[in-house]
Amino acid sequence: MSALTGVAPAGVALRAARGHLRALAPALVVFAWIVLGLSGESLVGIGGQRALGALTWVLLLALLWHESPRTRAQVAVVVVFATLVEYCFAGWLGVYVYRLHNVPAFVPPGHGLVYLAALCIGRSALARSLRRPLIAFTILAGGLWALWGVTLSARPDALGAFWYLCLLGFLLWGRQPLVYVGAFLVVSTLEILGTALGTWAWSTVDPIVGWVSMGNPPSGASGGYGWFDAAGIALAPVVVRAFSRRRPS
Repeated sequence: MSALTGVAPAGVALRAARGHLRALAPALVVFAWIVLGLSGESLVGIGGQRALGALTWVLLLALLWHESPRTRAQVAVVVVFATLVEYCFAGWLGVYVYRLHNVPAFVPPGHGLVYLAALCIGRSALARSLRRPLIAFTILAGGLWALWGVTLSARPDALGAFWYLCLLGFLLWGRQPLVYVGAFLVVSTLEILGTALGTWAWSTVDPIVGWVSMGNPPSGASGGYGWFDAAGIALAPVVVRAFSRRRPS
């Protein structure tokens, strides 16, 4: 009997671990694609960039295949909103500049992948069970990074500190704070790796106002991305309702 009682908890733990892995699988795929895609992008020209963009679209659509209409709508809103921001801030204003001085083809679907990964992390049972520690970790880690950016960094980072305050607001008062925890993990990885590989580089000073200093990357970049997430969460119900009305009865 004692042996059986030992096996049962082990079996339950194994099933729970498998469940967590299935729930987080899309996020793990996105993390892998970030590493592989950015590493490969540094080796190719415009043709390779376009091919990478096509593959990124295929991956995004594949991951969305089994998602709900609401999630698909959220991703669609994020892609549209983020693409407009990219062409304005990178393509026009030069807040940050991509390696080939364009907006790469993988960027629009890439924003969809980043949001989907953050959403998968935020809605997982594992994240919900660790809600308070994860939020506390994000506040502490993000705060230390922002503090370093404005005090010890060789490149002052006022924008990062401002965006950290945005992240703090999303974590404390947002509708889905665990999604912003996921965004912090995904976006921080993306920005650190992308700037280290030279895929893009942030200007030293914000060219819009001319005096706000920026790190490369800004420490609170996930707080800036948080506005994309907030737009997706807020506008998705409107998109779903609009398409539902257009669908034949």
